[in-house]
Amino acid sequence: MNVKPLADRIIILPLEAEQKTAGGIIIPDAAKEKPQKGEVVAVGPGKVADNGSKIELTLKKGDTVLYGKYSGTEVAIDGKDYLIMKESDVLAVI
Repeated sequence: MNVKPLADRIIILPLEAEQKTAGGIIIPDAAKEKPQKGEVVAVGPGKVADNGSKIELTLKKGDTVLYGKYSGTEVAIDGKDYLIMKESDVLAVI
């Protein structure tokens, strides 16, 4: 991938949605929910504070994260779907 996010943005590769429920029922494609878990594949350099200092990001490439269902902007890069979002939109690191 040849895309570098700017400022405090990150690029996430969403993980696949669950195929089965815990009870073993297979979920059809039409009933699957958007995944809310993904892997960070690229991280921006950080954002500049009002006083001019640089604020580094806490996330790093390879982190598995949880994010809101409708967070970020969906983009297709090299035939794969990714999400670009601000680090503040990430809810947790797994």
